[in-house]
Amino acid sequence: MAGPGFHPHAPSLFYRGLSKALGAGMWFFIFYRARQDGPALIGLRHPWDGHGHGHGDDHH
Repeated sequence: MAGPGFHPHAPSLFYRGLSKALGAGMWFFIFYRARQDGPALIGLRHPWDGHGHGHGDDHH
């Protein structure tokens, strides 16, 4: 006998693969944003200095 208590079923292969894909996508997004905004986040660059796209550099 299994006895009293909670005995969950094992997840299917589909849900295990989906959870790994979503987790990997989350970490790729976090690393991408850290690469883009990391210097501003840790104080090496001011957030209002821009991302170097050239917007507003030439005022007529």
